[in-house]
Amino acid sequence: MAYEKLIQEFQERTAEAIGMGGPEKLAKRKAEGNLNARERIDYLLDKDSFIESGRFARSNRAEVKHKTPSDGKVAGFGKIHGREVGLVSNDFTVMGASSAVINMKKIKHVKQTAAKRGMPLVLLGESSGARMPDRMGAAGRAIIAQDPTEYQRLRESPWCSALLGQCYGSSTWYSAMSDFVVMRKGAIMAIASPNVTSIAINKPITAEELGGWKLLTGISGLADMAVDTDEQCLDAIKKFLSYLPSHHMEAPPEVAVPEGSDEASKTILDIMPESRNQVYDSRKIIKAVADKDSTFELKERYGKSIATVLARLDGKSVGFIANNPLYKGGALDADACNKVTSFMVLCDSFNIPLVFMVDVPGFLIGIEGELRGMPGKVINWMNAMTLVTMPKITVMMRKNYGQAFINMAGGKNADEIACWPMADLGFMDPAVSVNVLYGVKFEDDPERFKQLKAEVERDTSAWGLAELYEAQNVIDPRDTREYLIRTLEVHRLRLKKGVGEHLLRNWPTSY
Repeated sequence: MAYEKLIQEFQERTAEAIGMGGPEKLAKRKAEGNLNARERIDYLLDKDSFIESGRFARSNRAEVKHKTPSDGKVAGFGKIHGREVGLVSNDFTVMGASSAVINMKKIKHVKQTAAKRGMPLVLLGESSGARMPDRMGAAGRAIIAQDPTEYQRLRESPWCSALLGQCYGSSTWYSAMSDFVVMRKGAIMAIASPNVTSIAINKPITAEELGGWKLLTGISGLADMAVDTDEQCLDAIKKFLSYLPSHHMEAPPEVAVPEGSDEASKTILDIMPESRNQVYDSRKIIKAVADKDSTFELKERYGKSIATVLARLDGKSVGFIANNPLYKGGALDADACNKVTSFMVLCDSFNIPLVFMVDVPGFLIGIEGELRGMPGKVINWMNAMTLVTMPKITVMMRKNYGQAFINMAGGKNADEIACWPMADLGFMDPAVSVNVLYGVKFEDDPERFKQLKAEVERDTSAWGLAELYEAQNVIDPRDTREYLIRTLEVHRLRLKKGVGEHLLRNWPTSY
């Protein structure tokens, strides 16, 4: 056969690249129940859609070239539900997927192509950090920072990151830049490993304490969700991308409305307690309003007094922001402010309208919030809201007190405002108002307290706001779904095929 030796060499080099770190390392991963880098790609992408970029790349250093198939990062392009994506899957079996000259060139190429051609970027993280001794000394400094826009985000297309093991170096940095981060429980993300960190701080620290799922999803908020397996992480990426367009210059995809989607809205009055002092889970309200089985909550464990949920109304993507009285009475704290700002940036950057579902007693007052710069976070939220160009619809469900009225898209911060009949628009809880304004407590003078409380409550109803045309409508809560669908039809008009102005496209990725 012509070219027999060349074809044989091609087949041998291909087998070596696909073989990654070798049978022993791959068998160990399998025994641990974790997918390898190429299995993750096969699970995530549509069958036979992957086209690899850089399969035959290797380290540029002679001493390790022989043991760096694909240089530890499998990269290329493929399809998820028929849509093209750019993808990098870190191969921990090859030198811990450490970052080096050649594999960073691969990342750069895939990243730039995704931006240029308008496709999402998916980063499957598991890495040990910078490769040594490549990065040591003056020569090591000369091979980094050669791309001044490496860490720039202009949100031309969505980025998703999965944390699937030890994640230091590039896996950390690119996750911190991503629009959606999902992690497998047991994975770790930090600037440096526990060993390095323990030496630096002269104190032992466990991997979970440093960057485990509870910290990342509940305290720092750098991960949007944690799941149990690699497969569940990859499923979450597929679902997240289903709400988003491939790039910022197109509207999100539309899907068929599931049968029975109008039924749950009839149960809203069963979810909302009649007593305004009784708590409930506002996410159940969102599920009742949205298309059936279409809700996808982000940052569920972080800033829990407010819920940020991607969903669909009439088959079209919508972002819900809802105070959740189940936690801290729905009061807004520093984490809640960060969470909402992040969500507004995501939705506006990728042409998703926002719906505010309001039941807020105000901001959580206290020393902790001031130590964390709470006033700045409140204004970050407000600044971001002024830059949102997608439609904003506000539904005032129950309490709407103080400055939080503004942050929850009150007044002219929304394109349309509707109130439920039980909406309460005081500056603070009426009982607290009487105490603050008049210095009267119920136990001191019950009759006078009741009289003053009635006066405070007199002009705080939904009807008062509607009479002043500061709310465009008062609606039966059970009609909320129909109202939102129809109102969004109106306010999507004149958008350039559903595309906004993207004034938040270069907003920081964390705050």
